[in-house]
Amino acid sequence: MIFFRSSSSARKLRRPRVPDGLRIYSIGDIHGRFDLLDALLTRIETHMQLNPARESIEVFLGDYVDRGPASQEVLERLAGNQVSRQCVFLKGNHETFVTDFIKRPSILQDWQRLGGLETLLSYGITPVINAKATAQAQLAADFDRVFPESHRRFLSRLRPSFTCGDYFFAHAGVRPGVALEKQREEDLLWIREDFLFCEDDFDKVVVHGHTPVLEPDVRPNRINIDTGAFATGRLTCLILEGDTIDFL
Repeated sequence: MIFFRSSSSARKLRRPRVPDGLRIYSIGDIHGRFDLLDALLTRIETHMQLNPARESIEVFLGDYVDRGPASQEVLERLAGNQVSRQCVFLKGNHETFVTDFIKRPSILQDWQRLGGLETLLSYGITPVINAKATAQAQLAADFDRVFPESHRRFLSRLRPSFTCGDYFFAHAGVRPGVALEKQREEDLLWIREDFLFCEDDFDKVVVHGHTPVLEPDVRPNRINIDTGAFATGRLTCLILEGDTIDFL
């Protein structure tokens, strides 16, 4: 696991805003930790009851599956959550493996290095370590058989990015020097060092996950809220309202 030291400066020099009357709850990488997701959604509900807002949006930054023990339960909860809440669900790099595996079983070796075996187990599929081609194909067929249509629809509708006010939300970050509206999906899902070590103004503050940090990393040009939930037990929620930021 890669951890980058959190910035010692927790407040940005400028004060970006979201539209008046709107509150955004942005949730970091869940990685199969249904227990943490369930607890966080309850805290969000309580926060909204105690602090009413005219409108609220929950923005999930992707990586709902893999590594943790309950990817199936996470997708089931989030797929149903769209009915009762105003939500934006972004795509993470881990989501690309789920449906790709059904079409291309040979990616299992790459997927298992990213925690994909835990996802298969959560759907009741017992994987084979270092499976050969025939076993890979059988696992993909078994997974295809049990993978719910509602979960397929949920994954097919994930967005690569979301913009609101002075903020741009993406799973991994953005490619420096490229306008936000021209970013490639591959960079939005996978970029790391070129983005993390860039101190340039991206035109909007980028809210992202993908690279675990020990605590939320707030910088003038970006905010990282991936606190390594699957390993640390800390699932972070960023609250944006007016020109203020807070964490839940």
